Amino acid sequence: MKFAYEAFDAAGKRVRGSIEAPSAQDGTEAVRRQGMFVAEIGPASAAAAGTGADPGGGVAPAAGGKRPRKMGQGKRLKNMAMFTRQLAVLVASGTALVDALAALERQSTDAAWRDVVATLRLRVEEGTPLSEAMATRPDVFDAVARSLIAAGEAGGIFDVMLDRLATLTKKSLHVRQAVVGAMVYPCLLIGLAINVLGMMMLFVLPRFAGMFQSLDTPLPASTKVLMDISDALRNYWWAGLGGLVAAGFGLRFWLKTPSGRRALDTFTVRAPGLGKITRSFAIARIVRVLGTLLNGRVPLLDALALARQTARNVHFAALVEKAEEAVTRGAPMSSAFADSPLVGPTIVESMRSGEQSGQVATLLLNISDFLDEENEVVVKSLTSILEPVILIGLGVLVGFIAVSMFLPLFDLTAMAQQGGSGQ
Repeated sequence: MKFAYEAFDAAGKRVRGSIEAPSAQDGTEAVRRQGMFVAEIGPASAAAAGTGADPGGGVAPAAGGKRPRKMGQGKRLKNMAMFTRQLAVLVASGTALVDALAALERQSTDAAWRDVVATLRLRVEEGTPLSEAMATRPDVFDAVARSLIAAGEAGGIFDVMLDRLATLTKKSLHVRQAVVGAMVYPCLLIGLAINVLGMMMLFVLPRFAGMFQSLDTPLPASTKVLMDISDALRNYWWAGLGGLVAAGFGLRFWLKTPSGRRALDTFTVRAPGLGKITRSFAIARIVRVLGTLLNGRVPLLDALALARQTARNVHFAALVEKAEEAVTRGAPMSSAFADSPLVGPTIVESMRSGEQSGQVATLLLNISDFLDEENEVVVKSLTSILEPVILIGLGVLVGFIAVSMFLPLFDLTAMAQQGGSGQ
């Protein structure tokens, strides 16, 4: 059978090609013997026919030839966690893989996920290993998931690998839910503040404008500035809205370029306050992926290559690539992390201890658990501080607008009292 693969050579260069082998596992071993490290591998015939994942990352059609439905990251992680956990239980109880997939397909209430499971079931019924069937939907099953399943199939510990994949996915989902949940209330407060200020500038201030004109009195500087802003918003709202939309699309396009992505990643790791949190979340994800892969008997170099793919920050991807180069030279992995300001000394020492004791995977998983717990506490603490700050800021702005609007009335009252006392 012919397999298309994507691998990295000793210099870290991406290589794509094809190879004849009885299975994906044999193909991986053959490519590895050529001095390369496989990142992805899948049936070449399926890719050519449009029914599988090609080396460029194509997605196979859903069961029945329908176009695959897209899923958001949160929904994908939630379905993945439930699917792998339930499949592990069914397989461990002796249920045949095809029957287990059919049962999970029937009970799925999410149409998009039901299509994914149906695609897997059809491929497995045709005799394709589950790891290769997953390669037909790379948008759902990433290289880490496929590597863990392939390791389980090769080592006869399929249910164990499913359980470890379920744990990894559940942890990723928990971190995502913690961050999103912590940011919901602050975002609602910011939205409320924008709406309140917008209503005041567009509807309340114009009513005062007519009254000020009838009084024919000089306005304080703050009042005049607010009135000018209100007039600009009412008369040129279309220009402001168009400018915001254009700026949004321009920013989105720029962030997709290598320079824009690097600039954003640099800002997120170096910004005061935000940088520390970003670095902690990124290293927690990398060490958890590494620990899970190594615990699943994936070779260290392959595990590092897969962890590099999951790194969402270019600086951390470069750091993992540096660790790959160190391991290729025969140096310990911790030596690359020790030279980087992105990783704390405690994490480096834990890695070094794990390498010396032969318990790298266990220690990496323990580090990731600790970092995840610490990150969750930090996020909750920051949001608990952010909420009153937003409320105070909103109160100050509303108070400033109210005082600015009533200042001319106070001045007019004072002038009237001075005129009455002068008579």
